[in-house]
Amino acid sequence: MSVFVGSKILLEIDTKDYYILVWLVTYNVIFGAISIIVAYFIWKNYSKAKSLTLFVLSIHFMVFMYLKFVSETAASESIKAMLFRTSVWILIVVLSLVIPKYINKKIK
Repeated sequence: MSVFVGSKILLEIDTKDYYILVWLVTYNVIFGAISIIVAYFIWKNYSKAKSLTLFVLSIHFMVFMYLKFVSETAASESIKAMLFRTSVWILIVVLSLVIPKYINKKIK
């Protein structure tokens, strides 16, 4: 969704009646695409998947903290969206670390 909606804004296909942080839309598009790739890596159980999930979570968390506590121009919707992304990636990280350990214990 971030890739599709953000791309429309960046390509000026869709306009908004409010101030847009272009760097944030660009970030959302890039990390939306990266998230799709990381999801594929998780699905295929690639060795780098865990470190990539931690990377995506870390970056989302840092951007959320910036928007929440530093930025004076971020809309509340942007802050809520970043909180949602961060929460989803926390869940992904927990599941990608816990489920494989649980499955490996059952197999042994």
